[in-house]
Amino acid sequence: MQRALTVLHALSLMLVVFSIAYVMPILTSLIYGDGTLIDFALAMLWTFASGLLMWILTRRYQGELSIRHGFLLVVVMWTAMPAFATLPLLLALPGLSFTDAYFETMSGLTTTGATVLTGLDTMPQAINLWRHELNWLGGMGIIVLAVAILPLLGIGGRQLYKAETPGPMKDATLTPRITETARNLWLVYLGITIACIVSLKIAGMTWFDAVCHAFAAMGLGGFSTHDASVGFFNSPAIEIVLIVFMLLAAMNFATHFLVWREKSLRLYLHDSEGIATILVVLASCLGIGFYLWWQGTYPSFWTALRHASFNLVSLATDCGFASEDFNKWPIFAPLWMLFLSCITASSGSTGGGIKMIRTMILFKQAGREFRKLLHPAAINPMKIGGHVIPNNIVFSVLGFIFLYFMSVVTLTFALLISGLDFISAFSAIIACINNAGPGLGVVGPASNFGVLTDFQTWVCTLAMLLGRLEIFTLLIIFTPRFWQR
Repeated sequence: MQRALTVLHALSLMLVVFSIAYVMPILTSLIYGDGTLIDFALAMLWTFASGLLMWILTRRYQGELSIRHGFLLVVVMWTAMPAFATLPLLLALPGLSFTDAYFETMSGLTTTGATVLTGLDTMPQAINLWRHELNWLGGMGIIVLAVAILPLLGIGGRQLYKAETPGPMKDATLTPRITETARNLWLVYLGITIACIVSLKIAGMTWFDAVCHAFAAMGLGGFSTHDASVGFFNSPAIEIVLIVFMLLAAMNFATHFLVWREKSLRLYLHDSEGIATILVVLASCLGIGFYLWWQGTYPSFWTALRHASFNLVSLATDCGFASEDFNKWPIFAPLWMLFLSCITASSGSTGGGIKMIRTMILFKQAGREFRKLLHPAAINPMKIGGHVIPNNIVFSVLGFIFLYFMSVVTLTFALLISGLDFISAFSAIIACINNAGPGLGVVGPASNFGVLTDFQTWVCTLAMLLGRLEIFTLLIIFTPRFWQR
């Protein structure tokens, strides 16, 4: 009981901090006069009051967070925050159910980008900005933001950081203090976001669209202010800008920080995971572009390459923007894009899926097994980027991959038993667990997840949460050993 109260005390402070996020849509509502000012003001008040009341009731239980506290708080936070984030949607959008509102905010905070809403072009500007702000906050992780703030409030953050930060190399820090690390990552994140906003404005977007799409691109969330997504603009310049920043967001932000600190772009050449990501994506763009031209989907190679490049990069980096209905392409192309969404994003990025570092470890482990068959007595340490990968990390990756595929299979069967066709069910789970956005079939880019039943929507919501917390963090709290002293 005391463990739960300690977690609730930490959560109360996070709710108070989270209430500040409503300031941006409140200002937007004031500027545009879209009629949602009272809705966001009430949501801000309720969130702040809930956090304050919880803090008053649990202040006796303030204390340092253990590893178990960290895991539990991460899960509680990533389920509670979307619930509070639904408040302005429920107040401003009559007829929207809590199920759909929770799916939308979970999709925003987990940077999935799948949506159940239509009429985005005429939606109140503050609502659209709120959705994109959730993408941006979720991109680096609300937990990392809390790591930078909670120590000032008397709560240590290292266990939170270890529980939430993705990737097998997450124990490595950039600075001696975890708080300083989190702040530096946020500064880099903010700086690149501002660069993206300015670039999109120069490319032809309005300031409002530029802010929203930059938030979605940097968070790899894929929300848009238009039902036709980026296809609304029909602009090669905008697509090129978004491609560049989606690729930047799919790389490890630790690398971006080191480049900024050392003032040397050559450090990107030392990021073997990032190089692998770029090479795989570029080769796939050329391959799919040629394939679409060869199949006659587009009349010229350059047109095929343009549309293939944007949509492939968007899905491969787990962003979720779309400029074309790739659901109508020859099936090989969208399935290859969904496959890339599983492996392309780097650890320490805002993307989801298995991550490129795990893919590289699996590939090298397969090579080790071949060498072991030929030379049983040989010692073959695994190296990536000149660093030896300990066997315990290899075993951890193998365990993760097993749970990842079992989760995909189980949740796909859950959708199949509910009556959804296989392509729609499978692609919906892949898109959600990879936090990638649109799927295929009835949940393709020309449609959205609003066609699903409530049961199917909750299954996809669970898939998004599993993907964002990288499976282990969520499943571990359901093991009996976790609750033993």
